[in-house]
Amino acid sequence: MDKYEILYIIRADVDDDQKNKVVEKFENLTGTLGGTVESVEKWGLKKFAYEIEKQTEGFYVLMNVTCTSDAQEEINRQMRNDETIVRQMIIKK
Repeated sequence: MDKYEILYIIRADVDDDQKNKVVEKFENLTGTLGGTVESVEKWGLKKFAYEIEKQTEGFYVLMNVTCTSDAQEEINRQMRNDETIVRQMIIKK
């Protein structure tokens, strides 16, 4: 298993309860796929350098996980299909 750093941005117009559910969803997904979540940091609302999908700011979340490459690909796929996620980036440590 490898270590990954997952940074994703949740749309700013999503309410706080929904943001927490999105964070929890990806934590649970990692566990379901056989990985472990080492840490989750909610960086909060930040302005974008440029407009993304007609949004000027977003809620940043950083997750450090240990999982297989197949699990990482599935997490990435799920994030791409989630309408509340503006952008995601996964880096192998």
